[in-house]
Amino acid sequence: MPTSYTLVIKKDCPTCALIEPLIGELAARCDGRLSVYVQDDPDYPPSYPDRIDDTSLEFSYRNQIEIVPTLIRQTQGSDDVSRIIGWDKVQWREFTGIGDLGADLIDFKPGCGSKTQDPGMDELLALKFGDTQFNARQVQVSESQDIMEACFERGWSDGLPVVPPTPLRVMRMLGGTDRSPAEIVGQVPPDKVDCSIEKLAINAVMAGCKPEYFPTVIAAVEAALQDRFCMHGLLCTTYFSTPVLIVNGPVSREIGMNSGVNALGQGNRANATIGRALQLIIRNIGGGIPGGIDRAAMGNPGKYSYCFAEDESDSDWNTLAMDRGFEREESVVSLFAGDGLQPIVDQKSRTPQSLAKSMALSLRGIVHAKLYGLADAILVVSPEHRRVFRQGGWSKEDLRSALHAELVTPGADLIRGANDVAEGMPAGFKDKLLNKFRDDGLHIVTTGGKAGMFSAIISGWVATGERGSQIVSQKIL
Repeated sequence: MPTSYTLVIKKDCPTCALIEPLIGELAARCDGRLSVYVQDDPDYPPSYPDRIDDTSLEFSYRNQIEIVPTLIRQTQGSDDVSRIIGWDKVQWREFTGIGDLGADLIDFKPGCGSKTQDPGMDELLALKFGDTQFNARQVQVSESQDIMEACFERGWSDGLPVVPPTPLRVMRMLGGTDRSPAEIVGQVPPDKVDCSIEKLAINAVMAGCKPEYFPTVIAAVEAALQDRFCMHGLLCTTYFSTPVLIVNGPVSREIGMNSGVNALGQGNRANATIGRALQLIIRNIGGGIPGGIDRAAMGNPGKYSYCFAEDESDSDWNTLAMDRGFEREESVVSLFAGDGLQPIVDQKSRTPQSLAKSMALSLRGIVHAKLYGLADAILVVSPEHRRVFRQGGWSKEDLRSALHAELVTPGADLIRGANDVAEGMPAGFKDKLLNKFRDDGLHIVTTGGKAGMFSAIISGWVATGERGSQIVSQKIL
């Protein structure tokens, strides 16, 4: 059976230039059954006029050309297709059956990278020639319209500029996961709209995420959609609360999250955009619009983004994810319905006992000093305060037990009207001992800079706990 050949080259390749003199010879010796595709210059090579323009790279993409030159051999009428790359005189002679091919050329020269391997080209070509189909409605914007303003006008923004979700950017974001774009991860409240991986990718783009952040965004959404988190109720409340994302495990370091200086502040792209992506998803997919279903009386700045990684540098101090039943080696995102940050300043305590009592005093004040069992909380222990506990021989569980004991208070001091304050617990609690938190209501994490004996409290929604939202965790895949 006759055999045909296909050669893929580019002008900007020294090896392709080396073999240029034998292209005509090869075509003649195989009775013209040679097709030559050129990736970068349709007028190259001038010595062989029957070249085919592949500057669109469609042929190269569809045939998975990674190195040029690539010579492909196919026996007509069969599925026998093979290829060689670069220049190897012995190999080319065996491959073509031409014993004196390239007699005047050097014996060997490696090829160059195909144009399909240029940075960013894979997603661009997949968008143009691949099988990926977008299900989301595409919005056409006129050339005269500012694309950033178009996003604002369509209500896609949280008040800050968003990155326009072009098909290419969405394609690149989808490259951050192996999950199908059509996969439905659940229904996003309050409108209970089916949410696909593709829709998550669109909002992750708008938030400014990198593709490597995308698995964490997906896990955060899956956590938010758990019934125990009560995302719908959190969204509708007039209280201050919003989702707080805490990331544990190797992924936080792989994607460059901040667990140190200013970890709960600005300046880190991963922290800022992962938290923002969740907020945009709730807004743009679920319909959680401030002033609409979002009825927060004041809100808090964390409703833009509230996301940080835990400092896991002390291997003897359990992480939040470990408290939640995961292994230290697993990457996990946890969601807590929380408010703003309440500082704890203690630069004098040098014993675990003193520091625990000091922290308990601040914890009494969350929500209201006379309201007990109403909200969960996260105690954010700074590395310097953690050092005080560790040097004193305390574990995290020792701290938790000490805080629990310190926060037991006679109901007579907390009931309504006590100490001339109308707010407080119902009179039926007068003769009982009350703890500020339910058994699983106080969570402890570590983050922040190595200098500064300042810890903090993230108070919970007044409907946290068994009555409403509970902390939830989701493994990042």
